[in-house]
Amino acid sequence: MPDDESPTVTLSTEVPVALFAELHALVVKGWSRDLDDLVLDALRRYAESHRDSLMEELVREDVDWGLHGGD
Repeated sequence: MPDDESPTVTLSTEVPVALFAELHALVVKGWSRDLDDLVLDALRRYAESHRDSLMEELVREDVDWGLHGGD
């Protein structure tokens, strides 16, 4: 495995036919190398766009637990 690649897992999911057609069209038009890269990029962008909100929520839960206990 090249140094620039990290370990991976395989996901399996069902998507609506219309969405698949849109994604396939983006690949055909050259916006992405292949469907795997397009989906990986979309997942990465989704995670990055929600990371701050998730971290904020986790910090709030920790503070709440610290102030009010875990019982």
